[in-house]
Amino acid sequence: MTIHLNSQSDLEDAVHALVKQDPRLNPILELTGMPALRQREPGFAGLAAIVCGQQLSTASAGAIWARLAAAFDPFDHEVIGKARADRLGRLGLSAAKIKTLKNIARELAAERLNLEVLAEEDADAAHHTLTALHGIGPWTADVYLLFCLGHGDAWPAGDIAIQEAIKIGLGLQTRPTAKQMAPLAEPWRPLRGAAAHLWWSYYRILKKREGVLADKLTPATSPGPRARKP
Repeated sequence: MTIHLNSQSDLEDAVHALVKQDPRLNPILELTGMPALRQREPGFAGLAAIVCGQQLSTASAGAIWARLAAAFDPFDHEVIGKARADRLGRLGLSAAKIKTLKNIARELAAERLNLEVLAEEDADAAHHTLTALHGIGPWTADVYLLFCLGHGDAWPAGDIAIQEAIKIGLGLQTRPTAKQMAPLAEPWRPLRGAAAHLWWSYYRILKKREGVLADKLTPATSPGPRARKP
């Protein structure tokens, strides 16, 4: 059964279960305190916001998303599917991102893609479904699953902040690669999403800066953190 992190209470229950599974995480939790749940808008708009923010600073991504949200109301796949590419470009989207959003819109319109059912799928299967889409890389897929769908086992293995936190927290000599992050997280299944929240909190303590979207920001004002890997 898939565990969902749809409320702060869900996250707290998951974190408590997590530290029982792996006592190595207990000192991390004692240092950070209970992490706050990070949530984003689900559906096409949530995925589009993350795509818009790929490889951009938070400020630049936020400005582009604000223009898009103002220009298209509602911001859904039908509207974007019909929108002219040159208009999207004038709002700040690159040709590659326009192609990605158009492709997602076509898949949704043709009912070959259902973003809602991904919340119930195995995390690895849902990850594969999203990364099979043009322009959707591992980091984007995992952040969508975790923040937008509340998937309790989503694991953003390519996130640099989590990698750095794990390196320090587990006493590793070097920062683990995305490939190395998979076996490291095996002890945390099916709660890898809760582990991600905990490691982001640890990163914030270590570096005195956010590794993920700040709580005060919303999808309407910013598409989120800078993507480490599309």
